Amino acid sequence: MKTKHILIILAIGFFIILIGAVLKIIHMEIGPLNGNSMLTMGMFVEVIGGILLIYKLITAKKSNDFLNS
Repeated sequence: MKTKHILIILAIGFFIILIGAVLKIIHMEIGPLNGNSMLTMGMFVEVIGGILLIYKLITAKKSNDFLNS
């Protein structure tokens, strides 16, 4: 998996958290989705992205090679 894919996963998690925070602040629900469930899903996606990023950092042969991979 390339580094840009991991960064995209982290960005998606960030936007899910952002939408969840807005839903929680305005006390709104979109069908079965509410602020709590969106925040939980977003944090889960961010944790997965963080684990993948740490794995990528550990397995990179050189620090210069990390961003180019």
